[in-house]
Formats: sequence, structure tokens, C-alpha cells
Amino acid sequence: MLAVTYSTIRGNLKTYCDQVTDNNETVIVTRKGEKNVVIISLDEWNALQKAARNAEYLSKLDRSIADIQAGRGVVKTMDELEAMADE
Repeated sequence: MLAVTYSTIRGNLKTYCDQVTDNNETVIVTRKGEKNVVIISLDEWNALQKAARNAEYLSKLDRSIADIQAGRGVVKTMDELEAMADE
């Protein structure tokens, strides 16, 4: 992980972008009196988004399992489910 000032990255943006994409580097851009920003590759961004979606899905599964274990599940036969789908 690299940390550089706004002024430094402004003059060397291509170099830092290449480090991010070619070396899977993360760059933190520090800005005086402002909030810092992070530069990551699109591949890394997509992986983070996928992980977040997976975590949300796993959380739903965990809640469903807990509901079933607590006796709050509903049991339906295949015929009943097909009839519900036709409604």
C-alpha cells in the first residue's frame, strides 16, 4: 500500500495508475484539510463488490437457518410449491 500526497499523484498519475493495475497496488491519496481517497484497480473493486454481495447472501442464509432451528420454518410439498407458482 502506498500513500502519496495529492500534489505528488497529480504530477505522476500514469505511474501510480500503472502500479495499481500492474502490481495490484493500493494507493492512498492524502489531501490537506480534505478527506483522503483510495485508488484501486477495477478488478479489485469488482472483487470487493462480489465479496459484499456474498456476505449479504450468507447473512440471509444464516438468518434462515436460525429461523428453521427455532421452529419458524414452513414445510411445503413440491405439489404445494408448484400450485403456489401457478397462482
